[in-house]
Amino acid sequence: MSPESLHPELVGYVAATLTTVSFVPQALLTLRSGNADGVSLRMYALFTAGVALWLLYGLLTGAWPVILANAVTLALATLILVVAWRGRRRRDGLSRSRR
Repeated sequence: MSPESLHPELVGYVAATLTTVSFVPQALLTLRSGNADGVSLRMYALFTAGVALWLLYGLLTGAWPVILANAVTLALATLILVVAWRGRRRRDGLSRSRR
């Protein structure tokens, strides 16, 4: 298969699908367990901000693979970030009340 025979938009959709689907296992695990103790809040906060900017870029340029992938990834990453943040607040609150 030569590079000329690859359709760039198809490559974009395949890449977008793979990178977006990669978040599903972590999101499901986090939702089912309600526990995200192993998740770095700083990493997910920065990542979520980056995904939001990629989504904005996609919207500004009309790049549908970028828009679709980042809209779904933003929802999944935000979910993981919120669960992790709430868990840390809850855990930190319990730690302080036990002192």
